[in-house]
Amino acid sequence: MKSKKIVLGFMSGTSCDGLTICAITAVPFRVIAFKNYPYDNALQQRLLQAVTFRVPELSALHFELGKLYAQKAKLFLKSFRINKADIAVAGMHGQTIYHGPQDSVPNTLQIAEPSFLADFLQAPVVSNFREKDMALGGQGAPLMPFFDEFLFGKKDPKILLNLGGISNISVVGKGVKTFGFDCGPANTLMDLACKKFLNIAFDKNGSLAARGQADISLVKKLLTQKYFRQQPPKSLDKNHFGSAYLERYFASFSEKNIADLLATLNLFTAAAIAENIRRFVPARYQKEIIVSGGGAANKTLLKNIALQTALPVKTSAQTGLDPQAKEAAAFALMAWLALNKKTNHCPAATGAKNKSILGRITL
Repeated sequence: MKSKKIVLGFMSGTSCDGLTICAITAVPFRVIAFKNYPYDNALQQRLLQAVTFRVPELSALHFELGKLYAQKAKLFLKSFRINKADIAVAGMHGQTIYHGPQDSVPNTLQIAEPSFLADFLQAPVVSNFREKDMALGGQGAPLMPFFDEFLFGKKDPKILLNLGGISNISVVGKGVKTFGFDCGPANTLMDLACKKFLNIAFDKNGSLAARGQADISLVKKLLTQKYFRQQPPKSLDKNHFGSAYLERYFASFSEKNIADLLATLNLFTAAAIAENIRRFVPARYQKEIIVSGGGAANKTLLKNIALQTALPVKTSAQTGLDPQAKEAAAFALMAWLALNKKTNHCPAATGAKNKSILGRITL
């Protein structure tokens, strides 16, 4: 029988803007193909508001999203001429609705029922990666440090920065005990401002922010908030820096000075990352920053990060991995490892008490 070598990964980030599907070979690791499938505006808004849903609405959305994953998988396989019979396993993170590691009962919730994908692919699907980590006393996030160590653990020390809705870093390399944590907002506040005042999804390339004048005093004031001083391990729910935060701290801005608002939010995002690096990353590991995620396309943000950290900044594309493909590729690899009963976990990043195999397998 022909060995099944292809692994699929599915990722929808905290911006709720779409589903990224990636196909890899695990041994040797190589990205074969990836594609992003944007959500329509109505679905995106429902996902962003789902934290307020009653149980019947949330349950229905869980199943609806699971069906959508299977539908997009069918399109993906057709687009890249991938045969279902060649797929060994798929990994899906699901859509985070709520993440509460600091709650009295630590908890997290990702939705998208995996049974539909398993039925379509006729292959195992690994999902629900965060829960096992939390059962072991961890934060359930970030999970990317394991993948970053897999890619860069034997190379010179570096900081891997992912810019989704929330920003998070991994610190990896020779002589480094890999660690990582969530820094603060990435795209979430900027995207909310674009939607609220301009009815557009995001500030493409950071072009509007580049035209504005940032309120530096406000940024400095915000950086005194508790989270930026909190010792790792630490992780965030996307709603920590959501609509309520935007309305509370940026109420003086309006459509008339939207460029100034975006400039301020852009600088705040970069400055929060820099503050976390300054406080919690030893100077000997501060060599360079490699950026992935949707925010890697924001030229103004990358410029601000470089200025705030005084470090060289490049995107993961310069290392051979498209910034948009990284997280989906990571969950593909983690699924393959789970299926083969191999560790796919970095407890030093999450605070879990020991290494484990994360994920729930649906056959």
